[in-house]
Amino acid sequence: MTQLGFFKIFRTRFTAFTIGALCLQLNAAERPNVVILFTDDQGTIDANCYGSTDLRTPNIDRLAATGVRFTQAYAHTVCCPARAALMTGRHPQRGGVHHWTQGDMKGPDGINMALGEVTLAEALKEAGYRTALYGKWHLGAHRDFGPKKQGFDEFFGIRDGFIDNYNHYFLHGSGFHDLYEGIKPVKAPGKYFPELMVQRSLKFIMQNKDRPFLLYVPFNIPHYPEQALKRFEAVYKDIAEPARRSYAAIVSTTDHYIGQIVDKLEGLGLRENTIIIFMSDNGHSEETGNRIRLDNHRSGYPKGHFYGASGGGSTGKWIGQKGSFLEGGVRVPAIISYPAKLPKGKVRGQIITAMDWFPTVLDLCGVQQLSDSPKLDGHSVLPLIGSAKAKSKYKILHFAWGKKWAVREGDWKLIGSDGNTKVSLRNLADAKPEERDYARAKPEIVRRLRNLHSDWVKEVSPK
Repeated sequence: MTQLGFFKIFRTRFTAFTIGALCLQLNAAERPNVVILFTDDQGTIDANCYGSTDLRTPNIDRLAATGVRFTQAYAHTVCCPARAALMTGRHPQRGGVHHWTQGDMKGPDGINMALGEVTLAEALKEAGYRTALYGKWHLGAHRDFGPKKQGFDEFFGIRDGFIDNYNHYFLHGSGFHDLYEGIKPVKAPGKYFPELMVQRSLKFIMQNKDRPFLLYVPFNIPHYPEQALKRFEAVYKDIAEPARRSYAAIVSTTDHYIGQIVDKLEGLGLRENTIIIFMSDNGHSEETGNRIRLDNHRSGYPKGHFYGASGGGSTGKWIGQKGSFLEGGVRVPAIISYPAKLPKGKVRGQIITAMDWFPTVLDLCGVQQLSDSPKLDGHSVLPLIGSAKAKSKYKILHFAWGKKWAVREGDWKLIGSDGNTKVSLRNLADAKPEERDYARAKPEIVRRLRNLHSDWVKEVSPK
């Protein structure tokens, strides 16, 4: 056992009683449940409540009508860092999530989120919550890491980034099977994965209806392959653009499963006292060239089989997509609904990030972060909910993934890459936001933002 691992176990044992004592001030029945619905590659405005006129998303819209919708919410540019930020309330780099995490549990060790990171599941479990994750982990597949090593009592799903929804194989490269109960492989050929994970979610809610619980549902859709339910393919058959037609169907499929979870909470009388957080991990995907590249692929699919995205997502006035630091890559839909305590049908335009849900949930659940816990980079959104005039705590935003990075101050955003002197400087306030590059015209702003980025890198790099 590493020194870090020993410290974490000691801290967990030491703090469990302390946090538990704090929460004894609340009657167990009064503690809110927490449900996090994290969608995968859902575009910036791809829900009816965000202004889409061609998508049918009645269940996402229902969350907006019963909660607070944010119009300037940021996750990250791709899956892994967004999930690290959500789970830890911290910049992903602090926990070593700086590039693609390990994929195949049976493969090389690869990158895994550090066990020294304290997840939201760990914080709430210490406070007496039952915790479960059904869906996509994507923070490292190694058997000595993963959800059950970081606070989740139950885990069923995929340890890497995506699978074919029916044969449950990761399809890049030569492929590998990726469906697990904890670290035990699950073979269920022909079973639709979103249905499997949501049925487990409904069972978990039923089993824990008389105690507080955290249910984390990180969907693997609308991420490619866009294998929508047939009923929603029929709904959009008259959309002229094939890409939008395919994407719309998988978004409505995702919305359908969100509705099943909300319906179960309502049916059991739990909805009022349940915090529901909805967010996407990044913008829509333009990865339209993905095909099986070799013969005898482990999935059984033939060479040439297409499994990519349609590229049919929407960003409104913004430009960019998944993988970029332009607004369309990092600005996402986000809603919090908690009928018992928060206002309904409100909209807030202040900056928030995926890191903010950790401290927000702790505030709403009456759980205090202890002094020996890692520093949080996120901020509770409750003051912003309380007043549309309240100022966001974010004067500067930082993003980094691999060698690429971005820093935003006010309306200016500098985008660069390590080892490359060329940068681009964009402005969000332009009539056509971020389309013009000001790097050559505004060298003083470039220098200032470069320095901000350099200082941030030193601050978040693991010591």
